[in-house]
Amino acid sequence: TDDVAARERRRLVQQLTRNGHPEPVPDAETWLATVMDETERALRARGSATTQQLAGDVPSLRQKLLLSPGKKYESLVNVAGSVVALLAAEGRIVRGRPRGSWLSSQYVWEPMDSWLGDQEKPDPDAARAELARRWLGAFGPAQVADLKWWTGWTMAQTRKALAAVGPVEVELDCGPGIALPDDLAPVPEPEPWVALLPELDPTAMGWAERSFYVGEHRKAVFDGSGNVCPTVWADGRIVGVWGQRPGGEIVYRLLTDVGADVMARVDAEVARLGECLGDVRAVPKFPTPLARELTG
Repeated sequence: TDDVAARERRRLVQQLTRNGHPEPVPDAETWLATVMDETERALRARGSATTQQLAGDVPSLRQKLLLSPGKKYESLVNVAGSVVALLAAEGRIVRGRPRGSWLSSQYVWEPMDSWLGDQEKPDPDAARAELARRWLGAFGPAQVADLKWWTGWTMAQTRKALAAVGPVEVELDCGPGIALPDDLAPVPEPEPWVALLPELDPTAMGWAERSFYVGEHRKAVFDGSGNVCPTVWADGRIVGVWGQRPGGEIVYRLLTDVGADVMARVDAEVARLGECLGDVRAVPKFPTPLARELTG
């Protein structure tokens, strides 16, 4: 995450300099470094804390930013969320368990070494190579562009990581691809299966090239930013969208004719998921127009 951290640090320094409220923050880079150190010390003193608790301990975290000034979506926010996110990107703190139920979006933060111990920071090139190897093990065979998109690396970083991994070239339906050398054996035909996967599930978010599992239904399944809504899968492809209505009923809409046998398995999976969720209401954060229409 070094590249992410460097990019986010530059962005935050720029915001403090330009959008600090009621006045811009002078020498924003030094100010930010000081506040980050104070925040990490406050977290270590507590052991774990929410962003709100840290803002109570470190007054500078309540510094305001006026974002998109003059626009209809102008907003005034404090800097606390950006600071803790930057600390996490730099590997100094880690997000812990959610507060409340598993649906909660409020988490506590903890020092990174409380989870991982005192470990040396890995070499970036070696870390990228290992990530590329593991990604290919999970999502390969795939195209080089898929790995570049999934990681957010530059093409140079992607190629360097792959050179260390040593994949072999393969031919895919969508064009040239790569695979791990020990992942070339034929895969036995699996038993028929269906699954109801949640939004942002890694299965659907693993590739930039998605036609092989979503076909012509990309706009029904992915929003404008590429986030996937809750999906119905059958035998390795997306065949529909599902959701939960305010009363708790789980509903779905198929995007293609799957036949009576598959539909029966989908109905059984809907019943199983409904029993599993019980009174829990799971509301997607990134619904597509079809998903919103489906759930009312």
